[in-house]
Amino acid sequence: MTNKILLVDDEPSIRVVLSAVLEDAGYTVETAEHGFDALRRIQNALPDLVITDLRMPNMNGFELLAVLRERFPQLPTIVISGEFLISDVNSSIADAFFQKGNYSIPDFLGKIRDLLAAPRVPVDNKPSTIWSPTGDSPVMLTCTSCMHSFPIDACDGHAPAKQTSCIFCGAHLEVRLVAIGVAPGATS
Repeated sequence: MTNKILLVDDEPSIRVVLSAVLEDAGYTVETAEHGFDALRRIQNALPDLVITDLRMPNMNGFELLAVLRERFPQLPTIVISGEFLISDVNSSIADAFFQKGNYSIPDFLGKIRDLLAAPRVPVDNKPSTIWSPTGDSPVMLTCTSCMHSFPIDACDGHAPAKQTSCIFCGAHLEVRLVAIGVAPGATS
C-alpha cells in the first residue's frame, strides 16, 4: 500500500512540480490550494502526511497546522515556505521545515520516509481551535468531528474555553484560544 500525501500550496507550479517528485518516489498525492481546501479533502480521507506552504489565501498554513495539531496530533506535517525561516516557525507546529529553493530532493524525501516510518501514538481528541483568517474576517471554528469551519462569536480573551455546537453536524465542541505562530514565551 502506498502512502497518501496531501500537498497544500496556492502556487500551481509548486503543486505540479512537488506532486511529480512525490509520485516518482512512489507516493499517492492529492493537492489543495489553501487550508479550507485541505480540510475539505481531509473530510473524505485522512492522508498519511501533510506538506503545506504557510502564506496562502483564505486559511493560511499556520491556521491549517493549528487545526491539524488539535484534531490529528499524530498526523506528520512538513512546512515548505519561501517567506518564513525555520526560526519564524514554532517547532510544535510542524514536524519538519524546508526553505523553498534551499533544500535537496534526497533530504526532502528522506525526511518524508523518516516521518512515515516513525510510530505515532493516537491521542484523545482535544478541544477545537478557533482562528481568524487574515484581514477583518470573522473568528472561525473548525469542528473536530466533521472538519467543517464556520464563524462564531469570539470568546472573551480571558475565558479559557467556550462550549458550542457545530452548525453542520451538531457535535458538542469545546473551544479554546490558541496563539498561532507566536514564539515560545511571547504573548499573543
